[in-house]
Amino acid sequence: MISMDDELPEAIKKCLKILEENIDILSNVELDLEDQKEDELTSGLELHDLYDMTSDVAESAKLKRAEFSLMRRKADP
Repeated sequence: MISMDDELPEAIKKCLKILEENIDILSNVELDLEDQKEDELTSGLELHDLYDMTSDVAESAKLKRAEFSLMRRKADP
């Protein structure tokens, strides 16, 4: 007879395996949702505004990559 103590760790292992297999997909969905929020048109910008926005986008991309890398490291046992 299988006890609850034997079933629980196995269920947790299965859940962790599913999460590990899908972490890339989940991260990409999160990034896509955030990107959609940022896709707004703005008119009447000066050249310095465009330069500042370009700098902000580059920094944001670096942060997103760092967050993604951190999430992957935390997911790896």
